Amino acid sequence: MLTLNKTDLIPASFILNGVPGLEDTQLWISFPFCSMYVVAMVGNCGLLYLIHYEDALHKPMYYFLAMLSFTDLVMCSSTIPKALCIFWFHLKDIGFDECLVQMFFIHTFTGMESGVLMLMALDRYVAICYPLHYSTILTNPVIAKAGTATFLRGVLLIIPFTFLTKRLPYCRGNILPHTYCDHMSVAKLSCGNIKVNAIYGLMVALLIGGFDILCITVSYTMILRAVVSLSSADARQKAFNTCTAHICAIVFSYTPAFFSFFSHRFGEHIIPPSCHIIVANIYLLLPPTMNPIVYGVKTKQIRDCVIRILSGSKDTKSYSM
Repeated sequence: MLTLNKTDLIPASFILNGVPGLEDTQLWISFPFCSMYVVAMVGNCGLLYLIHYEDALHKPMYYFLAMLSFTDLVMCSSTIPKALCIFWFHLKDIGFDECLVQMFFIHTFTGMESGVLMLMALDRYVAICYPLHYSTILTNPVIAKAGTATFLRGVLLIIPFTFLTKRLPYCRGNILPHTYCDHMSVAKLSCGNIKVNAIYGLMVALLIGGFDILCITVSYTMILRAVVSLSSADARQKAFNTCTAHICAIVFSYTPAFFSFFSHRFGEHIIPPSCHIIVANIYLLLPPTMNPIVYGVKTKQIRDCVIRILSGSKDTKSYSM
């Protein structure tokens, strides 16, 4: 009787098949993807440059925004270049270990995106509810520790994904109907028991997403109570305006995330696979594209800095809010 070693059941590579059912239109799909990726790269790099260069932006809110921009850059760069190679050059092969690395980066930084949005909600809560103690509560060491903890949370919770995926035997082929290596999409190619993968994936989603959404909800509930109690209509309007960009970032991040999460688990036979794959890519591309635009338009300090730099003003260091 022929016996197979475990290594015989681990493929050397996977074939990323792009958007299933839309192979003939993938070239056209690539153009909006490419355009959004260019906007995301330019916008987020520009934000990081501004926050580093402008003394007026050396404040907690903008440090958290810098974390969000860095996270967005890594998140979209982990997937879109490979997706464009599939669409344009039909370079569909991805090595098994390379696939695991991509999976790790995608899930780690999507978890970090959620965590940074939660930290930004806490930042707005402190700024509005405790304005006199804002600078003493959110000191640079506190911000650095919060960012490091958010990153480590993602790393420690996502590392098991790679081991759970690598232990599986793969005897259902190596064609992955996706543009990137998603944890459950890869696991479903296995002929082994993937119940542990599914349960752990759900648990991580609840631990990260559930906890962050709870903190965001509590923060904005307290913010709303504090703003409503203000006597001045101008003060209420100003307080709401400081939260507008962050609320937009939450909507851009969590809306496609919820759709992708629930459709993947409960709408597999209802929603076409092509729709699921496109939304999964939008989930990783929409926040990096829109966040710099929203913060650039809605945040006066960033807008003023951009205008002054574009107009050629040299007095950038002495600018004050």
